[in-house]
Amino acid sequence: MHCPPPLSDHTSLLHQETFSEQTEQWRPSFHITARNGWLNDPCGLTYDPTTGLYHLSFQWNPKGNDWGNISWAHCTSSDLLTWKQAQEPCLTPSAEYDRCGVFTGCRRPGTIYGESGALTTIYTSVKCLPIHYARPYVAGSESISLATSTDGGTTWQRLECNPIVPGPPDHLSVTGWRDPFIAQWPFILQQPGALASSDLCGFVSGGIVGETPTVFVYSVNPQDMREWSYVGYLAHIGLHSRPSRWSGDLGVNWEVANFVSLTDDQNRPRSFIIMGAEGVSTRGKPRRRAARAQLWMSIEPSPGIGTQQQPLATYAYSGIFDHGCGYAANSFWDPVTSQHVVYCWIAEDSLSDKIRHQQGWSGTLSIPRVVNIMTLHRVMRARCAELTAITSIESEADFRGTCTVRTLGIRPDARIEKLRSNAHRSHLANMSLQNPAKLAASLGTSVSITTSKWELQAEISVRKDCSQVGLFIDHGIDAQRRTTLSWNVHQETFIITRPSPPAPEIDHDPESAPHTLFTYETDQGEPREETLRIHAFWDTSVLEVFVNERTVISTRVYLMPADQKRSILQFFAMGGDVQTQPSVEDSPALLLEANIWDGLVAT
Repeated sequence: MHCPPPLSDHTSLLHQETFSEQTEQWRPSFHITARNGWLNDPCGLTYDPTTGLYHLSFQWNPKGNDWGNISWAHCTSSDLLTWKQAQEPCLTPSAEYDRCGVFTGCRRPGTIYGESGALTTIYTSVKCLPIHYARPYVAGSESISLATSTDGGTTWQRLECNPIVPGPPDHLSVTGWRDPFIAQWPFILQQPGALASSDLCGFVSGGIVGETPTVFVYSVNPQDMREWSYVGYLAHIGLHSRPSRWSGDLGVNWEVANFVSLTDDQNRPRSFIIMGAEGVSTRGKPRRRAARAQLWMSIEPSPGIGTQQQPLATYAYSGIFDHGCGYAANSFWDPVTSQHVVYCWIAEDSLSDKIRHQQGWSGTLSIPRVVNIMTLHRVMRARCAELTAITSIESEADFRGTCTVRTLGIRPDARIEKLRSNAHRSHLANMSLQNPAKLAASLGTSVSITTSKWELQAEISVRKDCSQVGLFIDHGIDAQRRTTLSWNVHQETFIITRPSPPAPEIDHDPESAPHTLFTYETDQGEPREETLRIHAFWDTSVLEVFVNERTVISTRVYLMPADQKRSILQFFAMGGDVQTQPSVEDSPALLLEANIWDGLVAT
């Protein structure tokens, strides 16, 4: 991970006493944070079958609260909820070839020779800085190195033969070359230069100068992970490719690219890349956020045998993995649940440097997410957009005259439900939602929250004449500060509006994501639109929202201590006749069901 551009500093600041009261209260409880200092990319995710433990690392600067001195923290867990975090880094910049940083990579159970009872870390070893996609690339600045542990991750030993891959292919001019990720891809067996009988691939993120962001693909020997053979680059999509607002800007350089092979409900395989894109347009985004985006892309293997000069795959369709501040998504295959689990870095870029420095820690990791192929059958249309205009889906016509729609599904890992064990549950069902002007008379659609750690699951039937639907989250006793989660129906946009910040140094600009609802044909031949499903997690200052298990927004909301002690959730809908009290039949929307768990705790 490169050093992010410096954030702007501000002259005004929260009153010192007020600020000191709230710094630790902004620290989430069931999200992973560093005990102090800077945190960024999750890395080294794996499950060790010999101990039954999950391993997770993240980029960490234990010596300061800015990017620098990048080391690896080390955490272990038996359930992905409660983590034991080592007090000291497991890998630090200490060898000649990684003296400037131990950057992002992956981890696999077993030794470099594939034997059980050990762990192997594959990481980016950085010899010189700065590294940035907009600067000329310095040969030898990045390499790939290995470290092993035979005591469950307590101590790590670098290999004497490091680095095992000294740098990018000599014949290419690259914008970046880092963040190794290893996965199986049977297609690689067909390629010239692949190691015999190996479908194990090494993916290294970056880009080709003046041409395209991409992934550099290597064949890796599963019996000896020191052996990497360059096969070719993954795809050529061009610079700043922007298929539509549904896919975003694919940038000029990729980071932390993950390869994920999934099957749909008919057991048909599809290949996906989950990647961070640098150099994207920042139009409409909060002003302090860096020019980057967390994306995904579906690919199809190129026909025939590839060459080192031709891409191995072609672009199929793409989308946005996280529409907010989630970035550097990293994943692993979990053999316990047979699912791909993904973590993101949720940045602290809504704070000015001055406040962040006084806070003493920066950034957190998302809750674990699971990806799958979401398949919708007999789709007739989207709410407003033409299906052909939505570039984040695959639409396949069927014999009925309808379509099968596929896209990448993203949802919280089901194990997160354990957080509810000691929480207070509130339940609402079958309620007509009112226009905001009528809310005072519709207290039945509100719930009082007494902690800053809660979860919401809501399902809403959105009527034809509805223009906006969602919920208000009023913070504090006087309810003058409000966060709003809402779907703008006609614009097909889901929006998070954050409250006015407690100080000018805090950026609470809105977050937004394109989102639609699909109408499908029932078995009886009748059209029916899918419901709007909102799944949200609030953890002190972290808000993660999942909409219909395919649209995700992560953001930060910084509240004063008093505002965290009590909130009121109020569902609403706009549209229809605002002059009359709507009945269930003619209201803009119907809240079918909502469950709120107040007081989530990782035990």
